[in-house]
Amino acid sequence: MNHDVMTRSWRGDFPGIADWHYLDTAATAQKPAQVIDAIARAYGEDYATVHRGVYARSANMTLAYEAARQRVARFIGAASDEEVVFLRGATEAINLVAQSWGGANLKNGDRIMLSVLEHHSNIVPWQLIAERVGAQIDVAPLTHDGKIDLDAMQAMLTPKHKIVALAHISNVLGSMLDVRRAADMAHAVGAKILIDGCQAVPRLAVDVQALDCDFYVFSAHKLYGPTGIGVLWTKAEILVDMPPYQGGGSMIEKVTFEKTTYAPAPTRFEAGTPHIVGAVGLAAAIDYIDQIGLGVIHAHEVELVRQAQEALASLNSVRVFGPEDSAGILSFEIAGVHPHDVGTILDEEGVAIRAGHHCAQPLMRHLGVEATARASFGIYNDESDIAALVRGIERVRKIFAND
Repeated sequence: MNHDVMTRSWRGDFPGIADWHYLDTAATAQKPAQVIDAIARAYGEDYATVHRGVYARSANMTLAYEAARQRVARFIGAASDEEVVFLRGATEAINLVAQSWGGANLKNGDRIMLSVLEHHSNIVPWQLIAERVGAQIDVAPLTHDGKIDLDAMQAMLTPKHKIVALAHISNVLGSMLDVRRAADMAHAVGAKILIDGCQAVPRLAVDVQALDCDFYVFSAHKLYGPTGIGVLWTKAEILVDMPPYQGGGSMIEKVTFEKTTYAPAPTRFEAGTPHIVGAVGLAAAIDYIDQIGLGVIHAHEVELVRQAQEALASLNSVRVFGPEDSAGILSFEIAGVHPHDVGTILDEEGVAIRAGHHCAQPLMRHLGVEATARASFGIYNDESDIAALVRGIERVRKIFAND
């Protein structure tokens, strides 16, 4: 471990946390001042609509909005910015793929492959389209340490599978997927593969071409950017054949009451006035984390998880879930204490964690619990947050006297 990784502090860049021990980054990341300032400028002296006005400020804002698309494309290694669609978030992106690509390509008897650890947003959209067209869903199991069992999944895959949809990093366990292997397995049976990258893009360098996935989605707010905007990346040859998901302004070529023709991708999937400022804020967030380096961020979070795992391992009543090499996420339970009580007591100690099923109820059932407590780390966290977490857990144990 590089000593500089743990001695350098980025906390001062984040006005929202100050002395607060914020350990809920997997839910949403705090925003650095650089992003907040970019958003304020975009809503202030730079603000105008895009793709419509002929006046100078509108043209400049259009340039900024499209520059954000280009910035995203470079960030994830896309072949072209025309493969990048802006949406409200990863949830809408998966729904778009399920309803647009799935509606055009899935039929009765086809099969969809998911895994036990998927977020509800990568389960429910596939259920909706499966019910509509008569497709069936299969679920890949997990290894003993909470990773998607690709050996088992390979044995389950058949030519009837048309789409495989998996999380790059679990939002509960922090376990990482070998995306390239999963993509090769999907393609070997003729299936497409969608990767939910919400927890990956804030901490891992992602190159969608090297991964050879077909769809990749993520949300800006987990990437130190604003809420309300996310990204769908799709291979150009797939995107060009996908029908529109919503209708409205901007996504059209020509409208008559007899027939409407649609704009080419990605504009075809961005009906209405877009989240202009969100795109600008997302670009600023990418600039911020690129200045630090994703390698530095990942190493920082891995070290924090290691320290937290080591600290909790000494507490007899605490059970930790997930692999030792968890990427920035630590789920746990305290024997005899509901996670909501854990979260409430920790809040009294100035520590913010997530308590609940984390939109992953099938995974909770697999783990044999109704809910877990989850501490998740970001670039702004340090050893003081771990110390505060441990102090809070020790107070929980004293209150409930479970040791």
